[in-house]
Amino acid sequence: MSEITIKMPEMFSVEEASDFREKVKEYIDKGTYSFVLDFSTCAFIDSTGLGVIVSSYKKCVENGGTIKLQSLNANVRKIFELTRLTHVFEIL
Repeated sequence: MSEITIKMPEMFSVEEASDFREKVKEYIDKGTYSFVLDFSTCAFIDSTGLGVIVSSYKKCVENGGTIKLQSLNANVRKIFELTRLTHVFEIL
């Protein structure tokens, strides 16, 4: 099963979250259930962004896939730590 890497936007909030949701849905509809989210250029994520990632993760896991996170900067990592999502996602 192949993984698709998705480059996250610099500011991952409401507008970007909607685009992300659609992109992941398209991949899932085509049978791809494993993703690596590349946060190397992402400086900010809000609650909407987190929610979309979590709901996408649930859909992936239901189909035997997963979502991994990579290249989180300190600010973005702190959000995942505060919400305890570091216990949910594999961080590369």
